Amino acid sequence: MTSLVIQTAFFGDVVLTTPLLEAVAARHGPVDVMTTPAAAPLIETHPAVRRVIPYDKKGRDRGLKGLLRLTRALRAERYEWAYLPHRSLRTALVAWLARVPRRVGFDDGWPRLYTEVRPRPKTGHEVDRLLALALPALPARPALTGGAMASPRPTLVISAEDRAATETFLGVHGVEAPFVALAPGSIWGSKRWPYYGELAQRLARDVGIVVVGGPEDAGLAQDVVQAAEGGGGRWRAVSACGRLTLRQSAEVIRRAAVLVTNDSAPLHFAQAVGTVTVAIFGSTVPAFGFGPRGPRDQVVELTGLPCRPCSAHGPPRCPLRHHRCMKSLTVDDVLHAIEETGALRRRD
Repeated sequence: MTSLVIQTAFFGDVVLTTPLLEAVAARHGPVDVMTTPAAAPLIETHPAVRRVIPYDKKGRDRGLKGLLRLTRALRAERYEWAYLPHRSLRTALVAWLARVPRRVGFDDGWPRLYTEVRPRPKTGHEVDRLLALALPALPARPALTGGAMASPRPTLVISAEDRAATETFLGVHGVEAPFVALAPGSIWGSKRWPYYGELAQRLARDVGIVVVGGPEDAGLAQDVVQAAEGGGGRWRAVSACGRLTLRQSAEVIRRAAVLVTNDSAPLHFAQAVGTVTVAIFGSTVPAFGFGPRGPRDQVVELTGLPCRPCSAHGPPRCPLRHHRCMKSLTVDDVLHAIEETGALRRRD
């Protein structure tokens, strides 16, 4: 019984879908996953995945002609199930046009195009909300102390080649453990904390710094590196933005003692590889369901600000032009959060 999962959202959303992939695979066997070409490397190595089908919705597959060509190819696969965590009309149309007989989606998506509709939880973490899509497939989960239910974490499977390439990169640039990974970027401008350079200056006195992100973050990363070097830090600061692949960047995060990040994809990479996380939230809030959940993780945010949160994703810039939600969070606040994690404390 072959099943298809369609998730064409952002990198972080794709990573957060991996527990759903595991749940569906437990019921039907390894799944095929449709996602964007850029996100494909995040799941193509996952054991729950049989193969990844790239959907280049902004390139070769754009428009009605591209959509119909793609759905014809899917129809030939004769999928029996399609799970649709991404609640877009395009996703629903793909499964419907591919004539998948059992299409499972959320009630706040496009239920008229689904054959089975699941209620989407209004609260809780996004991992658990997505898992609700496959509730009949979920085995019972063991209880933790106090009766709470164990929640699965997302997973990223990093190949031996990726690990070797990352080790070579760190070695060439003289980065030694322990080091701190910084992720200053976000496609949403209001989510960017503005003081990563000063933070890097302070941290470089004691540990190495690796800035992670995509090619679009290279300029921002270079500013952080220059700030660290200009502060006379004893340790190296280097940018990996645009110089490593997605999985190799995740491997950098895995090797880091701690990741400091905005509310963006690297946060979810860190959760998937088990790295302690300090997450800085401004225009969005952890209550949206995208915060870190590790026992040592920390959230830095300004509570009680009446204009916060200002949107579901965080707008490109502060609507009120003061960006107080981020500018009021100091470097000392973040350093204190890092200290609270215990990630950089020396062990005798």
